[in-house]
Amino acid sequence: MLKVLFAVITGVVGAALLHLVIILSLPYFSEKDAYTRVLAEGDRHVFHRLPDALDRAGLVQNDPFMETSVCAYDISQGPIRVYAGGDVPFWSMAIYDAASNEVFSINDRTAAAGILDVVLATPVQLTVLRKSLPEPITQSILVEMQQADGYVILRTMVPQPSFSTNASTFLSEAVCAPFDWRQRQQF
Repeated sequence: MLKVLFAVITGVVGAALLHLVIILSLPYFSEKDAYTRVLAEGDRHVFHRLPDALDRAGLVQNDPFMETSVCAYDISQGPIRVYAGGDVPFWSMAIYDAASNEVFSINDRTAAAGILDVVLATPVQLTVLRKSLPEPITQSILVEMQQADGYVILRTMVPQPSFSTNASTFLSEAVCAPFDWRQRQQF
């Protein structure tokens, strides 16, 4: 009986210590999430190129055959448009919310004419947009976002060094900016 009591007390004390360690370490790990690291790259609504893993610690790209850019967004004041076009062998884009849940993804094989043209908006903003769709976004993919904050990852393939220039141009000319649809309605 004494052995069972000792085992129970040891288990309870061990569990309490484990929970205490986890709770005390949460602030350290909560500041290291992907969304916080994307925000640390720079301003919102601008694509930021990620450096190679050898260049620095933090948010980097590890694949030598891919070039990557990230853009943090906030659609609380209005929709944003993500646009890119160019002569690259492959591109893909993924949209994540602030909790790093993938919400939407697309690549050049599924996009119309291989051009990235996506508008991110809240449900209310999309309703207003759909009532009178502005000419610049008639061919755009409209994506309904439940949360106002998040980030976009845009990647392009660089299978050989000769593709570097096209990949660089594609990523540097990519747009992730508020969409000015010049209508009277305000979001």
